[in-house]
Amino acid sequence: MDYTANKRVNSCKGNHSSRAAPHGAYRCKGNERWCAIAVFNDEEWKNLCDAIGSPNWTKDTKFSNLSGRKENEEELDKLLEECTICYTAEEAMTMMQAAGVRAGVVQNGEDLLDKDPQLRYRQHFQTLDHPEIGPHTYEVTPFRLSKTPSNLQMPAPCMGQHNEYICTKILGISDEEFVELLEAGVFG
Repeated sequence: MDYTANKRVNSCKGNHSSRAAPHGAYRCKGNERWCAIAVFNDEEWKNLCDAIGSPNWTKDTKFSNLSGRKENEEELDKLLEECTICYTAEEAMTMMQAAGVRAGVVQNGEDLLDKDPQLRYRQHFQTLDHPEIGPHTYEVTPFRLSKTPSNLQMPAPCMGQHNEYICTKILGISDEEFVELLEAGVFG
């Protein structure tokens, strides 16, 4: 729409946003631990500054409004990360959220599977015994229907596991023709 109305071509911005600064994922204490932080207005900026103890650099006039923060975004990102690296991702998120700043842990697989209270409460993951790999965890549908609750019945099929059923019961191929195709190597 921006191109149609203004002839502006969008470019890749990474984690940046044209409407917020700082806006990105900031390294935290630990191995590959990050906290996403987004500041959309000057009130949120003040809240962020208060949350991190208002170091001297936060008082620099070049960061006092959104346009200044956008112009100096690279420097701002480095300075903010010097603060977030002192906290775990969970501590940084909690500190920011308590101050009214949008923030969230950038979750890895372990976080999602073992630590996320919302996903656990919603029973988002279900473990089934797979014939080849043993116990395997699957995601269930994210929505819940009162009259047709979702529950996985079987693990993912192995390659070709249902060929006979599909060919004979769904496609209507005779048993004899299926055996001929199987012996001819059609299924692989």
